[in-house]
Amino acid sequence: MKKIMFVEPAVFLHAFAMSLSSPLATQYVYRRIWEETTNYSFAQNSSISECGGNKSSPIYIIQKEVQKKASLFNLQVDLSGLIPGLVVTLVLLSNSDRRGRKHPILLSSLGALATSVWLSVLSYFSLPLYLLIAASFLGALFGNFATFFGGCLAFIVDQCKEEEKKTIRIAIVDLILGLVTGLTGLSSGYFIRELGFTWSFLITAVALACNLIYLFFCLEDPVSPPPTQDASGSCGEGLKKLFSSIHGLFKNASPRRRTLISLLLFTMVTYFTVLIGESPIFILYELNAPLCWNEVFIGYGSALGSISFLSSFIRIWVFSYCLKDSHMACIGILTTIGGMAMAGFATTTLLMFLVRLLFLFAAIPMSVLRAMLSKVVRATEQGTLFACIAFLETLTGATSVSAFNGIYSATVGWFSGFTFLLSAGLLLIPLTSLCVVMCVSWDEGDGTRLLQDEEPEESPRS
Repeated sequence: MKKIMFVEPAVFLHAFAMSLSSPLATQYVYRRIWEETTNYSFAQNSSISECGGNKSSPIYIIQKEVQKKASLFNLQVDLSGLIPGLVVTLVLLSNSDRRGRKHPILLSSLGALATSVWLSVLSYFSLPLYLLIAASFLGALFGNFATFFGGCLAFIVDQCKEEEKKTIRIAIVDLILGLVTGLTGLSSGYFIRELGFTWSFLITAVALACNLIYLFFCLEDPVSPPPTQDASGSCGEGLKKLFSSIHGLFKNASPRRRTLISLLLFTMVTYFTVLIGESPIFILYELNAPLCWNEVFIGYGSALGSISFLSSFIRIWVFSYCLKDSHMACIGILTTIGGMAMAGFATTTLLMFLVRLLFLFAAIPMSVLRAMLSKVVRATEQGTLFACIAFLETLTGATSVSAFNGIYSATVGWFSGFTFLLSAGLLLIPLTSLCVVMCVSWDEGDGTRLLQDEEPEESPRS
């Protein structure tokens, strides 16, 4: 059977499972904590939510307590997978330059499948909620979504021989992620209402099982497997090669290219930190008074937010003919700042829906910055680059979600929109860093010229 070279179907299936399980897990935790705190079942009526707006009402006090407990529990879940996720992501993606791109993609998909099955069992038998922490730890041992996504990006970059196509191809992957996230967000409330949590988690497990079948039997690896003798060696030698490749990514570069890589990584990571840290807060904020959204409205909000990926892809496709990469990223960061500031004062359903429209450019910076980074490293360093990106995204993702959950838990009692205003202020950091990149005269051919200038000097080392 002839294998194919398209990783996009795997991205679609994995994104569907992950984007469905995330709101499912958040709302499952919220309902379980609500039931344990109040000693009665969560209401299933579609016209109401367990939310009170009268601050003197007992249900309002209980609601705030549940908000704090849910936020702190989410913090514990995220921290449980931090360390193993960091180590596994770094090792798997760095080794993909030699052992193949499919290796990290397969393992992370297997870990996600095991986690989904575990969540189904936990929901079906109503096991103690703290066992959800074990699910997070288990998934991290096989690599998390950053591992899967980094492997897919390296897979795609290997196929893009023309530099100008990298931005578009990476934007296509982000478009798939956005559209799938929106569709699953829109339907997640109906999944909960019609099927319950157990069957909904099983659906994610089926999608991940289909994804594993496609990856194993249908996908061709663009990186040739190593000779059998090269696979041997002690664990210490493997770790030495790992850190040597990461160190060489910066050491073997010229000062200007090293500066560009560092600035672009810093810009991307600080922007990602705010976006990923604020994501779960949106659901808690929407469940809280005065919005008091139910699961269906939360799905509508997530679906509306996914328009940003479609609009970002269209704008990247159009703007790539008339704007530099750095200018597109700058526009995306500025509009995201406006959206975060507006969200801090969103107290009505209409206003919260309008907030989503300000995020129409929010996905542009991540796609563009990844493409800019891939243009300033060699083909043999793509796996190491995306290992660094995934490592930093895993580290900052877990710590930022934990930090924002902690801040929200501490401030929800007096001003629940504080974290959004804080995010708007923090986004000035990547905006400033990007301006510095623009000052060092980045343009579309800059990375290629830097690599060509260094080639005569560094070729003897290869």
